Amino acid sequence: MNILVTGGCGYKGSVLVPKLLNKGNKVTVVDIMWFGNFLPSHPHLNIIQGDIRHLEDHWFKHIDTVIHLASVANDPCSELNPKLSWEVGALATMQLADCSTKNGVKQFIYASSGSVYGVSDAPQVTEDTFLDPITEYNKNKMVSERVLLSYANDLIVQIVRPATVCGYSPRMRLDVSVNMLTIQALKNGLVTVFGGDQIRPNIHIDDITDLYIFLLEKQYSGIFNAGFENLSIMDIAREVTGVVNAEIKVTVSNDPRSYRVNSDKILNIGFKPKKRVKNAIEELVSLYKKGHLKDEDRFYNLRCMKSLNE
Repeated sequence: MNILVTGGCGYKGSVLVPKLLNKGNKVTVVDIMWFGNFLPSHPHLNIIQGDIRHLEDHWFKHIDTVIHLASVANDPCSELNPKLSWEVGALATMQLADCSTKNGVKQFIYASSGSVYGVSDAPQVTEDTFLDPITEYNKNKMVSERVLLSYANDLIVQIVRPATVCGYSPRMRLDVSVNMLTIQALKNGLVTVFGGDQIRPNIHIDDITDLYIFLLEKQYSGIFNAGFENLSIMDIAREVTGVVNAEIKVTVSNDPRSYRVNSDKILNIGFKPKKRVKNAIEELVSLYKKGHLKDEDRFYNLRCMKSLNE
């Protein structure tokens, strides 16, 4: 299969693309490379340094499936430059869908976000739950979803609403909850928890990338939650300090988002997650102790984006 992956040099893409290649696919990656390129060379891999705001028609030639990962990721980065966020997000998504249909692409997998639900006190948030996004990033994802659904007669549209991803990637991120708290514990012997009561769903990076491959092969249309551990921020901190000898410090939070994601829909069609938050923590700790993981500015999206703006 010929696959185009936008944002393929990012946190998830750096894990997903090698898996796609190992399955015998031919992969074209389009990435602006704000955060570099950590993908190893491969005879069936074509890496294009390109901006999805300015699409090239030849990117789509002979492509069977688009996996759209590219975005201005997380709330602080979107708030830093909302105009850029919308251009890279909903507007570019519309252009990608349009170019896909014009060039005969059959399948479109979109990495949305579980954060589109906003704050919810529902016992279980399913795919049918009302969306109440509260930030620019959340709203952008919601609008992108609706744009793609308008192409459902022309494409197999698969929208994934991932939980917060955790675990190691060659293009590491240390600004997501599990990874951030783990590196704090390792470096400082102290984990700082903002609030602590907010419930957040989580998913290991191996499971979310395996899920994209599952959808690629099964071709089920629809919207799918992807979060298999609903934990409070305090629960995550305790998981970390159960592996690393560190103290927990609690401070005030201005982030009220809290929700429990129900992912029965994807489980009921056969997907089986293999890893847990604890696995991610243990893997990060092992890599850190071996010197393969370091706390560097390039692994924090906001720090990189501020540097690029400057």
